[in-house]
Amino acid sequence: MKSILFKTSAIWIISFVILLYQEGSAQQNTTNKELKELASFYETARLDWKVPGLAVAIVKDGEMIFAEGFGVRNIETNEPVDSKTMFPIASNTKAFTAAALAILVDEGKIDWDDKVMEYLPGFKLYDPYVSENLTIRDLLTHRSGLATFSGDLLWYGSNYSRGEVMRRARFLKPVYGFRENFGYSNIMYIAAGEIIPVITGKSWDNFVKEKFFIPLQMQHSITSTNDLPKFDNVASPHTDYQEKVIPVEYLNWDNVAPAGAIISNVEDVSQWLKLQLNRGIWNNDTIFTPQRSKEMWSQNTVLNISGFSEQTWPSTFFKSYGLGWSLSNYLGHKIVAHSGGYDGMISYTCMVPDQNLGFVILTNKNSSLYYPLMYKTLDVFLNGGNTDWSKFILDLMENQKAQDAKEKEESLKNQIKNTNPSLALETYTGTFGGELYGDASVELENGELLVQFVPSPKFRGTLRHLHFDTFELTFTEFPSLPPGTCNFILDADGRVSEMKIDVPNPDFDFTELEFKKQK
Repeated sequence: MKSILFKTSAIWIISFVILLYQEGSAQQNTTNKELKELASFYETARLDWKVPGLAVAIVKDGEMIFAEGFGVRNIETNEPVDSKTMFPIASNTKAFTAAALAILVDEGKIDWDDKVMEYLPGFKLYDPYVSENLTIRDLLTHRSGLATFSGDLLWYGSNYSRGEVMRRARFLKPVYGFRENFGYSNIMYIAAGEIIPVITGKSWDNFVKEKFFIPLQMQHSITSTNDLPKFDNVASPHTDYQEKVIPVEYLNWDNVAPAGAIISNVEDVSQWLKLQLNRGIWNNDTIFTPQRSKEMWSQNTVLNISGFSEQTWPSTFFKSYGLGWSLSNYLGHKIVAHSGGYDGMISYTCMVPDQNLGFVILTNKNSSLYYPLMYKTLDVFLNGGNTDWSKFILDLMENQKAQDAKEKEESLKNQIKNTNPSLALETYTGTFGGELYGDASVELENGELLVQFVPSPKFRGTLRHLHFDTFELTFTEFPSLPPGTCNFILDADGRVSEMKIDVPNPDFDFTELEFKKQK
């Protein structure tokens, strides 16, 4: 191009420069138009999904080109959300833990395929072979053999430390063979994070602050709810309860921090996305090397694609998990992403490396709103069409809601009416427990049975008789959890020997917990 220009007249050169300027301006105008279109879509979808507030930031070619808040931080105070409003990013924290370990790999202090027992000799799982051969890579790629979310009640709302949660993990029962299938595990990420202090002498929390928050100038990013009082621009969690949207309290996640405790805002997360898209290089300094970036973005554990997904998104033909990131393809592009779920807050980070594009979505209600926002954003930047993903997914959810209501109605028909408990209510009281979780107590107060999980003060529930020895269980301090059941098992002599608790929900498996009657 340069040789051609040198042979032309000055007038042609000036015309060419003007043309380039005009094309650049047109491109900028197009971008502004697209961003306005996205902003309008975000706000309309937020209202349709009845989400109090959200914030979105978009990074393109190393610059944050969009950062905006929508709605309110708390429906009771109506303070507006902006780009500096802080939200929990939950499991998006996992990528920070993987990157922290990548730094240690770069320094030659660990290897992805080192045995975990070299660093955490007390960390054992269900089988001696698995315990002895579990690697750091296994911790980060969800292939331990445990079911998705297995053991999460060990840390959720409990007073167990990270170390105690890890100690009790040995009592969890697998559902797959070792490295056989994908089973999303927060507990494995606790263990991954606890390798850091063994190597460095610094806590996971301080290491993340030192290596990421400080150099990236993430000044509104913290690793504990204990630090929230230092900030005033903070979103409140919300959930649906009895046909209303209500705020809920923050729950401390210190004991699961390496898996999900970071609280941040979209401006700070944009800095993180810039680092990721630049393959670990920040202002000409190497935080982690491009080789480590490649490894974290490489497939390790294969995920199945459902028939519904194949039909709805035919251009997506692979899904897998790397090291702290979910991997897939969409419209011919590799997608590196992760979602995060905190009680009352849902978040999402997404990158399209070949387009040097990244974005973050933070919301303050239990909902799947991020899903249509994600697809709309990708469609705008990748020329993916004009599908109204908000309406499409809302319609799907309404159909699912109707189906759930029908199933609930059917289950109520199975309730045997006009029955009484086999025993006097006081006979059901006492202490129940097992090796995995610990104890729960059942008490009788004012003619009503109450259950209390000893390790988790907030897990206090009321028991209302359904039929025979089965009671409906409601955990009043967790409005996001539906009512469940507590079934008392009687032995051959007619005495209470065990209680089995089941609270059907997508996040916590109460049936894992063993509650044998203590003598």
